[in-house]
Amino acid sequence: MPDTPLAPAYDPALIHDKTAGIERLLEIMRALRHPNQGCPWDIEQDFASIAPYTIEEAYEVADAIEREAWDELKGELGDLLFQSVFHAQMAAEAGHFTFQDVVTTMSNKMVARHPHVFGAESRDKSPEQQSADWEAIKAAERAGNQETGTLDGVATGLPALLRAFKLQKRAARVGFDWPETSQVIEKIREEAAELVEARDHLTQDKVEEEFGDLMFVMANLGRHLGVEPEAALRQANAKFIRRFEGVEARLAKIGKRPEDSDLAEMDALWDAVKADERRQS
Repeated sequence: MPDTPLAPAYDPALIHDKTAGIERLLEIMRALRHPNQGCPWDIEQDFASIAPYTIEEAYEVADAIEREAWDELKGELGDLLFQSVFHAQMAAEAGHFTFQDVVTTMSNKMVARHPHVFGAESRDKSPEQQSADWEAIKAAERAGNQETGTLDGVATGLPALLRAFKLQKRAARVGFDWPETSQVIEKIREEAAELVEARDHLTQDKVEEEFGDLMFVMANLGRHLGVEPEAALRQANAKFIRRFEGVEARLAKIGKRPEDSDLAEMDALWDAVKADERRQS
């Protein structure tokens, strides 16, 4: 007598119901992680193995926004949402919390942090006052979580440039900051000189240390100028790609590739690309 096939570990009707919204996605995730009938790759994942994908998806969301690729953004936001669903499913399996707990926690946080919208406080505040109130509420939350140090709670998993920016912002709240932008620029000159000295006379480890110091102060300058360094660097990357592709296109018109050219020729083409951009702006 043939084996009786196992009943599906999920609700097929829900999984194939294209109108079911978030409940459909949650059911798909439960099915993918089912120990007997799920996907082998999904089953073997854990929080640590999925975390890099979560970070990558967040950057892909930022990239789509940067390019104003709105059709792509829909898909990228879905990918990022799926990361939350994946982590929540693993947490539920381990008995930590459920996706609904995540939703409830976030909802409670937003209500608590917006007393001028959901509570009795007046909405008649400047954006600056609302930002100050937001930071005060977050500080009270950190105290409740026994985060007593000024820098407690700044996530270690952030990209280093963004984390530097946030660490400096926290320190500035308690007065540990240069009062004038000119002082930050002077510190940049000092750090640049120390980097040159390390390059010329010291070890490679010291060069790396001094280079890190210079980048750290550059992040601080961005804060003083109202520039978010990660965003500025993304824009610089995009500009470099755009202009270098322009150089490649001009070389291709004369039957050459970058490796067939030299620095002088490519630098001249780079200047031509920049000049075209200025004329078009």
